[in-house]
Amino acid sequence: MSEIRRESILKRYTDINELSETDRMLLAEAKKAVETSYAPYSNFHVGCALQLNNGVIVKGSNQENIAYPSGLCAERVAIFSAGATYPNEAVKTMAITVKADKFKVTEPIMSCGACLQSMSEYEIRFKQPMRVILQGETGDIYIAEGLKNFMPFMFWSDELKG
Repeated sequence: MSEIRRESILKRYTDINELSETDRMLLAEAKKAVETSYAPYSNFHVGCALQLNNGVIVKGSNQENIAYPSGLCAERVAIFSAGATYPNEAVKTMAITVKADKFKVTEPIMSCGACLQSMSEYEIRFKQPMRVILQGETGDIYIAEGLKNFMPFMFWSDELKG
């Protein structure tokens, strides 16, 4: 028997002023996107802003439906919108933040597995890692350089080629 280990590395920032001006701006855009969330069932609002290689910012927010599977997370709203509107542009950086109606979110919240897999598709497609910035309403900020830091054993399309 042997072990296989893959390490995940996230950078943690305790002060937003430690971030670059571009990262601060992108996180501010994600916070604006939170305000467009439609979450009457979970009361948990997620906002996402991504910057494409061409500099364009695309935003998304979670959109719920009483039939839960019909809703969509903020990350997929943003990334699918970017893919439909700018099909030849890679995502350089994505910022994600959250707000809850009934409590204060003071820690970064990780994207769900479906979103991470969808995001990884854009890394694969454009052969470029995507930076991901996470923050709750307040508190620490985490930054990952690429999706493999969240899903070290993620499913890659090369695995389909046998």
